[in-house]
Amino acid sequence: MKRFVGFVRKEFYHIFRDKRSLFILFGMPIAQILLFGFAITNEINNVNIAILDQANDVTSKEIINKIASSKHFSIVDIIQQESSIESIFKKGKVKAVVQFENNFGNNLIKEKQANVQVLTDATDPNMASTISNYISSILKKYQQELNKNSTIDYQIVPQSRMVYNAELKSVYMFVPGVMTVILMLVSAMMTSISITREKEQGTMEILLVSPLKPFQVIIGKVFPYIFLSIINALVIVLLSIFVFNVPVNGSLFLLGIESVLFIITSLALGILISTISATQQAAMMISLMGLMLPTILLSGFIFPISSMPLPLQVISNIIPAKWFIIIVKGIMLKGVSIGYIFKETAILVLMTLLFIGISVKKYKIRLE
Repeated sequence: MKRFVGFVRKEFYHIFRDKRSLFILFGMPIAQILLFGFAITNEINNVNIAILDQANDVTSKEIINKIASSKHFSIVDIIQQESSIESIFKKGKVKAVVQFENNFGNNLIKEKQANVQVLTDATDPNMASTISNYISSILKKYQQELNKNSTIDYQIVPQSRMVYNAELKSVYMFVPGVMTVILMLVSAMMTSISITREKEQGTMEILLVSPLKPFQVIIGKVFPYIFLSIINALVIVLLSIFVFNVPVNGSLFLLGIESVLFIITSLALGILISTISATQQAAMMISLMGLMLPTILLSGFIFPISSMPLPLQVISNIIPAKWFIIIVKGIMLKGVSIGYIFKETAILVLMTLLFIGISVKKYKIRLE
């Protein structure tokens, strides 16, 4: 019995001395609970919308104030003409546009009925449906208040139209997300494990002291993964077009260039993980916790970022997958050109340069 107790005590000592084990035991569950608790929600909050008020009367302004006071929406733009709707959707500034018809107030009083059109960006069909339902609920509540002290029933009729995905096909949302997750995992995770394996076996250090420069060695190691990831991206796009009937309304060439850029960004991130990981196991754990969970939860793939707490919204900005999903949806579903996704492209380029710069610097320090 004493031997058993001594053995158990020894195991406790080993666990408490191993900070990595402690982190896995206690840090991972806490991180998962916080992420799932805050990020996984079917509600929407602070969604950016625009208003097209063609009536510009007292009644329409009252409804606009009702929408603005709701925690679910943030009015970020007041547009003046219908021709601006497509442009504002392509820029990705808003998820919905609420349009009031001409003579909205007069129609409501004289004809006892007035129309409001709700145009939503249905590249995310779940969010589009929720936005439409929330706005309809606000209009219905206003209508009830209007009829409370009136003998004549006034009726406000919301008319919803889903832009870019009229049939609300969920595959339109999942294809860009799945494409992002696969490219991220294949590029970053496999690269980090491959390089770490070389470090464990001691062959990486031999390569780094060879006549080849460090960046040449690293590029040579990751080049096969660039090729494999490009094939993956091509297969996903072909399947989405011919099997799932997802349209590619934009340029296939631009989509290919952006995909290669994201692959390079992911590879650079994988190299960075390999520089801070001593073993394949450590690289795998960092890749899973640092890439897979944030890519699924905090990239906007499944859950709207605007509904998350502010700290998680800030963290989402450093996740490359967030920007690539915006790019893919913009090109495939909205048909945008490079001018509409220039910011997202620039961010991916800066991330790539940052990851590569840190990695090369760390390898040089190791050699010295």
